[in-house]
Amino acid sequence: MADDLLTPAGEPTYDATSIQVLEDMEHVRLRPGMYIGGTDDRALHHMVAEIIDNSMDEAVAGHADWIEVELHADYSVTVNDNGRGIPIDAHPKDPSKSALEIIFCTLNAGGKFSGENYQTSGGLNGVGSSVVNALSDHVRVEVARNRELYAMDFQRGIPQGPLEKIGAAPNRRGTSVTFHPDPEIFGQLKFKPARLFKMARSKAYLFSGVEIRWKSEIDDGETPTQAKFHFPGGLADYLNETLGEASTYADAPFAGKVTFADKFQVPGSIEWAINWTPARDGYIQSYCNTVPTPEGGTHEGGFWAAILKGIRAYGELVGNRKAKEINRDDLITGGCALISIFIAEPSFVGQTKDRLSTEAATRMVENSVRDHFDNWLAADTKSAGAILDFLVLRAEERRRRRAEKETARKSATQKLRLPGKLTDCSSKSREGTELFIVEGDSAGGSAKMARDRKTQALLPLRGKILNVLGAASSKIGSNAEISDLCQALGVGMGTRFNVDDLRYDKVIIMTDADVDGAHIASLLMTFFFTQMRGMIDKGHLYLACPPLYRLTQGARRTYVADDAEKDRVLETGLGGKGKIDLQRFKGLGEMDAKDLKDTTMNPATRKLIRVVIDEDEPGETSDLVERLMGKKPEMRFQYIQENARFVEGLDV
Repeated sequence: MADDLLTPAGEPTYDATSIQVLEDMEHVRLRPGMYIGGTDDRALHHMVAEIIDNSMDEAVAGHADWIEVELHADYSVTVNDNGRGIPIDAHPKDPSKSALEIIFCTLNAGGKFSGENYQTSGGLNGVGSSVVNALSDHVRVEVARNRELYAMDFQRGIPQGPLEKIGAAPNRRGTSVTFHPDPEIFGQLKFKPARLFKMARSKAYLFSGVEIRWKSEIDDGETPTQAKFHFPGGLADYLNETLGEASTYADAPFAGKVTFADKFQVPGSIEWAINWTPARDGYIQSYCNTVPTPEGGTHEGGFWAAILKGIRAYGELVGNRKAKEINRDDLITGGCALISIFIAEPSFVGQTKDRLSTEAATRMVENSVRDHFDNWLAADTKSAGAILDFLVLRAEERRRRRAEKETARKSATQKLRLPGKLTDCSSKSREGTELFIVEGDSAGGSAKMARDRKTQALLPLRGKILNVLGAASSKIGSNAEISDLCQALGVGMGTRFNVDDLRYDKVIIMTDADVDGAHIASLLMTFFFTQMRGMIDKGHLYLACPPLYRLTQGARRTYVADDAEKDRVLETGLGGKGKIDLQRFKGLGEMDAKDLKDTTMNPATRKLIRVVIDEDEPGETSDLVERLMGKKPEMRFQYIQENARFVEGLDV
């Protein structure tokens, strides 16, 4: 009997014609989130960073000494450099196409894989130029090589003709890329001069050998329309400029640069600058191969390990017994630090490279910085003594707050008396503890068995909490779920919120991977953003990432987070015997304790998303929250109209 006779009437036939094979550019346009993290303002500006990073790689490799970034009146951007220029000769694997066309139209194509052309680079994945091309409605690339000028145009990733020689260029060399983001992808979003200005400026202090030139045809009233940036002293120059006239505990920052080839026989280097000040909160800005790593990573871990061991050793040397109580949190308080590492073939978490995961970086950074820090402390005993006294004081204050918190924690626990709701952890200290806010009692049952009783607490919510945006304060205060949440956390709301009173180190929202779960998470984030903003600013709020599927083949098992990853596993297999068994987790309550622990709750194997506010555009976050969660439905309707075409995997 023919297969089509077995298909129920009215249902589409599922056969080979149902299988789609997308070309590279089509896939990027269909799934931009896989390549630049989404279609929001951050993703839009990340496209400029991808192109600048290519020019920075030329500068770091010693082939360019200036880069120009220009914002045009139509909100297109041009990035110029005086490097070697993208190769324009025919590619050996496809002689019908130039190397330039391959680079801009093919994923995983570039000159950085072998390590022969770039020992260290920011764009290692070979997708930057092609992704920008796919997500732009127009791209023009000009290359000056061998005293000749070549050009090629693209629209939405499609070449508009072959590479053309357009004339002589006796006094020009390098690459010029002009692109305009596609409104079909990014809607009404436009580049912001202030954000691009800051991006261009940051690149100059990350590599002292390059001059960055900034031009803008758009005057926002705040950002210069022309500027040049060059920091011969690198990070130390920038840190001094950032701190300005603020008082510091050291007359000059602890700064330096070490080349790894001298110590570890590998290409790369680490540059750093740090000082402590009572005038502002501490911060750390880290970079790898000139790419910002806002979520830190292994290079930050190595740096803080070196500083911590060094200051403790110095305290022991001068007879200060309290120095051994100093920890990393004390170092960060008032410590303003910049770190820039250059390494070959770095590993990042995600295509947007927010976190460095190269394990060797920890050891190389720690060993490189530690010796220099020891020598710096010994050479400048006045600064060393002032920093040590400050850090010891911070450690004493931290211990005092912890003692007060343990007392308050016991008292708050006694007052809660919430049988069946809060399942507290046994730890008497906040450090290392976690509160999971879970959706309903069914998820709470699995989580109770999966949790670490010492450090992990659970608070099930019944239904959806109140949307606090626009609600009367009396209604917020009388809401039972919100009251339970505040009591469990040990804090007040609004002006009464004090982050030091928080009873847990991490607060983790853990909801089902469906529409209701997303809505609950949105309501909770709105609550924390409006009523407990300091919890987000200090990095205490997270989202859990439970998997959507479990795939089993024989004795092998894996978990995947989305349909695309599931499809890849189904195609390649797990390496086990027999067919692959697929289970879709419709809710956390369907997961057994082992699944939930291994994938979502065990710190060694889980993945968490830290909830952050864009430091460059904090006002935009407030506007977006008001637009989506406020009392004006017409604003939500407008947002839906503008962004509905980007929705993937709609669950209705």
